[in-house]
Amino acid sequence: MTACSFLGMYDLPAQASANDRLWTAIATRLIAHGIAAPRHLTRDRAPADLWNDPALLFGQACGYPLVSRALPLRILALPDYDAPGCAKGRHRSLIVTRAADPAATLADFRGRRAAINDPASNTGMNLFRAVVAPVAQGNRFFADVVVTGSHRDSIRAILNDEADLAAIDAVTHAGLARFEPDLVRGLRIVAETPSSPTLPFVTARSTPVDTVAALRIALKEAMADPALDDARATLFLRGIVAVPPDAFAALGALGAMAATAAALGYPNLA
Repeated sequence: MTACSFLGMYDLPAQASANDRLWTAIATRLIAHGIAAPRHLTRDRAPADLWNDPALLFGQACGYPLVSRALPLRILALPDYDAPGCAKGRHRSLIVTRAADPAATLADFRGRRAAINDPASNTGMNLFRAVVAPVAQGNRFFADVVVTGSHRDSIRAILNDEADLAAIDAVTHAGLARFEPDLVRGLRIVAETPSSPTLPFVTARSTPVDTVAALRIALKEAMADPALDDARATLFLRGIVAVPPDAFAALGALGAMAATAAALGYPNLA
């Protein structure tokens, strides 16, 4: 079984080399301790496939499917991002529409069209549902919900008048604003979602305990390495936040948001 690694959650073309450098620094430290770490990141497999692969040595996962689908993963740490809408180990989504859209509040979008990147996404769906649920008042809110496959494509759907509203991960939005400004220039922020834990760095649940310890050390060292200052800045990474022994408790709020939406009569974003 050949180990694999994945940092595809925030991997815009302008960020790819920074992710490569970060992983190389981690892998070099692991190899020095006799751990067979892959030299290159995996970019040709779907995230959900990798999250279920017992050979996943290091990766990053969306928190909502991690708790709602009981993915076979162990949490290593929470990334701490230096971007608008982020705090220590927490982030949120920005609810966006076209800049020229006359709707002023979230309630004004009743009967309009929503775009989501994935039905299991925390930032694209779960946090979105959490802010819509109180406004929906137990009724269907959107005329249509289109699944786009990515936050970037949700933005394109809005700009192409194929949707009117979407929840965009704050870290993704910051990356697009810096590296692809033309894509977000035509957007306007309508609202912000509640904050939630950032997308955790993970390893397969089957990873040996001594390897897990080595991963945490290598990750901590890479976050403090001055030679990686520019790579971390490209990824908006300020550092990491250690998680408690019961790491999944840190993600409990994600399930609580879903439960609250259901209690309000809005179990599905619709």
